[in-house]
Amino acid sequence: MLRKIIKIDEEKCNGCGACAAACHEGAIVMENGKAKLAREDYCDGLGDCLPACPTGAISFEMREAPAYDEKAVEAAKARKKMLHGKLPCGCPGTNIKTMNRREEETACKSDAPVSSKLMQWPVQIKLVPVNAPYFENANLLIAADCTAYAYGNFHNEFIRNRITLIGCPKLDEGDYAEKLTAIIANNNIKSVTVVRMEVPCCGGIENAVKRALQASGKFIPWRVVTVTTDGKLIE
Repeated sequence: MLRKIIKIDEEKCNGCGACAAACHEGAIVMENGKAKLAREDYCDGLGDCLPACPTGAISFEMREAPAYDEKAVEAAKARKKMLHGKLPCGCPGTNIKTMNRREEETACKSDAPVSSKLMQWPVQIKLVPVNAPYFENANLLIAADCTAYAYGNFHNEFIRNRITLIGCPKLDEGDYAEKLTAIIANNNIKSVTVVRMEVPCCGGIENAVKRALQASGKFIPWRVVTVTTDGKLIE
């Protein structure tokens, strides 16, 4: 049938996952750091996802598509609730989880203070100047806000001997790629380490770094490390 349905511009999508969180029907999923309309019959054409997108990657179009299947949507919601519990706002990143650290804390308890390894200020991507002197010959750490809280040894393993930039693609307005491109293009950056959370919305920061490296025209060694919500590392 001919009906109004959403269209996602992959080039404009920054992978923040806000649209997937706003889509109560579950029609949008995140794949390879990009939003995708996975189920056309789940899209009701009302466009709750449109105002959530910070880059204007989502629009309406009239085209042939399956009819909206409300019963299938409700059944999918019921299955998701049964398997994972109810997720506020439909975002996997808001799933409640409690980690028992008591045994771990007892075994590792020490009165010695942990010293900060931070080498510069500011650290927010949006606040840091493009041509700061500390970028010269820097090993760059670009991290999602939550990673330092989820991973206990973050200062020693990631911040140590690196210039640190942090951000949250879901909460910050706009896209980081332009600012990061300027930093990489205008400074002698030796390496880039990206640390993100496992939740889909964190794909936005990885995608922004990838586009910035490509746009800079430089070949710089880089890697991505993922932190799980219970504090484990995935490379």
